[in-house]
Amino acid sequence: MAKSSQRQKDSEILLAVDVGNTHTVVGAFRGTQLLDSWRMATRVVRTADEVWILLRQFLDMAKIENRQISGMAISSVVPEMTTVYQRVSEQRLKLKPLIVSAKEVSWLKIRCKNPAQVGADRLCNAVAAFKKYGGPLIIIDFGTATTFDVVDKEGAYIGGVIAPGLETAVASLHHQAAKLPKVDLVFPDSVIGCTTEKSIQSGILFGSVEMVEGLIRRISEELATQAKVIATGGLATLVFSHSKIKVSIEPDLVLEGIREIYDHWREAQ
Repeated sequence: MAKSSQRQKDSEILLAVDVGNTHTVVGAFRGTQLLDSWRMATRVVRTADEVWILLRQFLDMAKIENRQISGMAISSVVPEMTTVYQRVSEQRLKLKPLIVSAKEVSWLKIRCKNPAQVGADRLCNAVAAFKKYGGPLIIIDFGTATTFDVVDKEGAYIGGVIAPGLETAVASLHHQAAKLPKVDLVFPDSVIGCTTEKSIQSGILFGSVEMVEGLIRRISEELATQAKVIATGGLATLVFSHSKIKVSIEPDLVLEGIREIYDHWREAQ
């Protein structure tokens, strides 16, 4: 790529959209630099106009004008919202967005029976983590679900594990058991809880630490090698604060993966 073309590319802004079941995160990239990011609740009742109003407010705070935005890339696990953000991109920014899927990441080897079933966010995590750390990798994402994604030493996605997320577990106990309160996700002082609240906190949080450590051990045994552990998601730091596992925490991993996939896609155009 010529130097002038590279300078032009680096001056343009990409909007990377990560639509999760609970939250949506939007990041603004100039080149490889994440300028800013914003988090909002994922609500399937929102229209494209409502989403645009929220998004425009975030962009105004960052002093980003429409003309500066050269692309939008969307990783979504909520089909209804994929359509909404696609409309925002096409109608408000006049841009054809990239929708991340196994098809659009055809250069990534996905060694699963049905690659199309692998969530877009998991593909983004795999791409970004391997780019930064190489392999083999165990990538843990603490979201609505706690997901474990495994990448081998050659960079191929070979599968993973899906477990209930911490907040999902707390909400489920509260809704399914009439007398159990909804608790804050704070580690109690001891494993043995002296109140109902502390007992639930112990079960959810210490239980999650044991699950994470146990699954890392089992995955490593199946790989027959020691893999690097990468963690992302809002609760990663909390969980690993009580673990002896060596981990690298990457809060913006999905956004970084969206950018990497978009750059690869754009170069192929």
